[in-house]
Amino acid sequence: MKRKFVTNLILLVTLNLLIKPFWILGIDRSVQNLVGDESYGMYFALFNFSLLLNIILDVGITNFNNKNIAQNNSLLNKHLSNIVGLKFTLAIVYAIFSLVTATIIGYDKIQIHLLLFLIFNQFLISFTLYLRSNISGLHLFRTDSLLSVLDRSLMIIICGILLYSNFFKDHFTIEWFVYAQTAAYVLTTVITFFIVLQKSGKINIRFSPKFFIAFLRKSYPYALLILLMSFYNRIDGVMLERMLPDALGKQQAGIYAQAFRLLDAVSMFGVLVAGLLLPIFAKMIKEREPLSSMIKLSFTFLFVTAVIVAVSSGFYNFEIMDILYHSNTEHSSGILGILMTGFIGIATTYVFGTLLTANGSMKQLNIMAFIGMIINVSLNLVLIPKYQAFGSAYASLCTQIITALAQVILATIIFKLKPDFIFILKLVAFVSITIGLAMVSKIFNNWFIGYLFLLSGAALLSFILRLFHIKDLIKLLPPKQL
Repeated sequence: MKRKFVTNLILLVTLNLLIKPFWILGIDRSVQNLVGDESYGMYFALFNFSLLLNIILDVGITNFNNKNIAQNNSLLNKHLSNIVGLKFTLAIVYAIFSLVTATIIGYDKIQIHLLLFLIFNQFLISFTLYLRSNISGLHLFRTDSLLSVLDRSLMIIICGILLYSNFFKDHFTIEWFVYAQTAAYVLTTVITFFIVLQKSGKINIRFSPKFFIAFLRKSYPYALLILLMSFYNRIDGVMLERMLPDALGKQQAGIYAQAFRLLDAVSMFGVLVAGLLLPIFAKMIKEREPLSSMIKLSFTFLFVTAVIVAVSSGFYNFEIMDILYHSNTEHSSGILGILMTGFIGIATTYVFGTLLTANGSMKQLNIMAFIGMIINVSLNLVLIPKYQAFGSAYASLCTQIITALAQVILATIIFKLKPDFIFILKLVAFVSITIGLAMVSKIFNNWFIGYLFLLSGAALLSFILRLFHIKDLIKLLPPKQL
């Protein structure tokens, strides 16, 4: 299992390093610079609004299906025939619920128009993720890795033409950005569907209320968890845009989006790792295999990455934002340091939250997520009026750290994990020395050289402290074929 995890993780990270940073920094950033913070802030708030309610599209189906198919491959054809019908039914409910809610909270015609496309995009994303859960559940990780970057690859091509050709660039609007995403998602969904169809054979789409009710009874705890976590991860932008006066709200949401974009970029890797871990953990739990080694390997990888990202973003926040954006970087740079510190909590959640999900510990996870939502919303209500986007950043940081610690404690109790104090001391030493390297790096006259010194020094430090063992990693690689 460790070999399968590491080899597929290498492929997954390589593909995403090639594609997703270019999407975030080359396309998405360019769109905000071109249309302005206020226009992009409106899109950012609407996008987050569509995410808050998209649990209606899934109701826990994807995670539950991933776990089930990993443990029982023979269920693929039966579940696929019924769940496709269920997904279309849920899409109608989601669209109606979203539009009614949008009308109640006062979105205007322009916002509703954009929201319609974002709602359709969310359906396409959700449907593709469900289809991919079948592929990863069958442990076809290489195929899933390729599909994980397909939508962004298509968007880069479409948006690249619109942004970097003189004819389209002069007329570009935020609406075009949304339409380009829709086209890419449609193509990705179609391609993924036919791949799954190849593995399952012919399917007959069924609308069986009896199956729907039976399936939803099993999956609703997963749905509740995603809903609660979506609230404390995504409600910041919506609350900023709605709580502050009209133009100021959109501007502050846009400033927050500048920093959040980078957090979202690094978080994507955590999502991909969690996608690999869920079926692996599920199968290991079913077969009663020892979990400690896999937990330690995956947590070390994500924790070390998160610390390097957080420290480098904290010490070089202004330099990073100044090179990426044209406006308000003096505000968004401070927000970046705060949000990236919270990434340490997010990375921890991707390991221990995934482990608890694979185990079916949904009651405990839902209680934790509900508390996290209350903390986040309460802090936003208190901090946004006074500190605006900075208030949302601090609310996010507090929520991520508290919920991550709760999941570590839950996993330790449920799986009776024994704390490795030498390993914990190594992690503390890694964090402390990395901060020291960051201080030393500031002596360089060229900030980029200092930044590279910090990144390379911290990476080398992880091997010096033996958080990673080169010999063990080599053993995990696939043997050479003669």
